[in-house]
Amino acid sequence: MKRLLALACLLLLLVGCLPPAQSQLKVENDLEEMKRHLARLEQGSNDGGSQSRRQLETLGRQVAELQSGLDTLRVEFQSINGRLDDLGRSNQQATADMALVRDDLSMQVSVLGERLMTLETKPVPEPPKPAPTPVVTKPLVKVSPEALYQSALDKILKGTDFAGGRAELKAFIQQYPQHDLVVNAQYWIGEAFYGEKKYENAILQFQDVIQKYSDHPKVAAALLKQGKAFAALGDKGNAVTTWKSLIKTFPLSPEAKKAKQLLK
Repeated sequence: MKRLLALACLLLLLVGCLPPAQSQLKVENDLEEMKRHLARLEQGSNDGGSQSRRQLETLGRQVAELQSGLDTLRVEFQSINGRLDDLGRSNQQATADMALVRDDLSMQVSVLGERLMTLETKPVPEPPKPAPTPVVTKPLVKVSPEALYQSALDKILKGTDFAGGRAELKAFIQQYPQHDLVVNAQYWIGEAFYGEKKYENAILQFQDVIQKYSDHPKVAAALLKQGKAFAALGDKGNAVTTWKSLIKTFPLSPEAKKAKQLLK
């Protein structure tokens, strides 16, 4: 009897260690073996007395418990098989879905490739040329000779644009060669050179005024400034000679009075 109980305990221990399919088969085989052993015991119990009957009842309860455990294992085994089947079906569905996605992406890539080839072979139209901007010409404003002369003179007197003032005076002389202010324009061209410290150019310009317009009042100013240009170059002798010529030719002019002061 003790051997049978030990066998039952060993059976329960093995059931806990084996996988569901193997444990179920093991339990079924051992249960059948116990049933056969129980039958043999029952057959012998007819002659064994009350103690044998108690042992048989205990063994019967153990067999019933084993039977219940076997039924539980069967249910769990069926549940596991069902889950495995569900996982298999899910895996198959996922594989099918992935295949559909892959096929769809391949089709889209193929379509995009065909469109790209079409765009590469299609000639690119030239962008439309912008319409030419109409040239708006400002109406010419006629400037009087006096206004042109005064504009140039302001640039020189203010010292802001000697070159611009000189250019405007030359344009004035070219457009109005017979104007009364031509001599003044010639003189102020020399003043523009002097203001730029181009003393040699200034001397030549003042000399042109002296030679062309010897009896003009502006010649006195040209002689005074020409002497200053010589002095600026360090030519004191020519400066003194020029100022003395000024005093002799225009003795009553304001420029002669300034020349006398410079000679002291």
